[in-house]
Amino acid sequence: MLDGVASSEPEVSDGLKSFGAVLKALREEAGLTQEEFGPLVRYSVHAVAKLEQGKRFPSVRFIERAGAVLEAPRVLKAAARHLTRRQGLASWFVQWAGIEEEAISLYTYECRAIPGLLQPEAYIRAIFERRLPPLTEEQIEQQVVARLERQRLLAERPNTAFSFIIEQALLERCTGGVEVTGCLIDHLLEQGRRRNLDIQVIPLRQEDHAGADGLMYLAESPENQWIGYSEGQLSSNLILSPKEVSILLQRYGKLRSQALSPEATVSLLEQMQGAL
Repeated sequence: MLDGVASSEPEVSDGLKSFGAVLKALREEAGLTQEEFGPLVRYSVHAVAKLEQGKRFPSVRFIERAGAVLEAPRVLKAAARHLTRRQGLASWFVQWAGIEEEAISLYTYECRAIPGLLQPEAYIRAIFERRLPPLTEEQIEQQVVARLERQRLLAERPNTAFSFIIEQALLERCTGGVEVTGCLIDHLLEQGRRRNLDIQVIPLRQEDHAGADGLMYLAESPENQWIGYSEGQLSSNLILSPKEVSILLQRYGKLRSQALSPEATVSLLEQMQGAL
């Protein structure tokens, strides 16, 4: 599922393993233990170990800090360029993940959980720690890594138009607790500052609602063809029929007019943050 637990085994990322090996070699070359290196990059020893094992995705900030500490910024950036977004993704989701990566427009309406591309790490962990059947720590880490990998799209595709419509109820639910929700709202406010990204919230009270039939994902290809995607509890559906995609585009357009504007959404998020 797009924002749920993969029902099949996740794929292994050779790219992350390679990056971890490069990081470890540079750290050892610098004569630093993990215990010494962690504080220098403001990461825990546990996090450094996960990065070197290829079980955690390195953030842009970490790559910059580590590159400076190890005096090898170009080497680490080059290693990061070969990371793949396929790690941790179910085999049947890979096709949509590829479509996401090439899209010049990407529209998302979610009514179940905050869209995966907008989830901060704390929120991601809160979701997977509560999944049934329960996941092992390693499985949770794989899912977290996979989702953080996908989020590189937001930074790496400045010419892609991203639109996200989410229900206010998802924020009011307080998944993971007050602290996680505060982190989530901060993250949404930060991402909303991107020039190519709009976040709109559907208020709790909205009598006219075009999203009654559920979530919608829409992508425009470089050839200007639109593709839809939907999913249920344990299934997914790629929508290619022009007629059916047209219906989704009509509904999504209506939803944008019914949701709060991006500016009003910012005001609401700030109010909610202050009320936590």
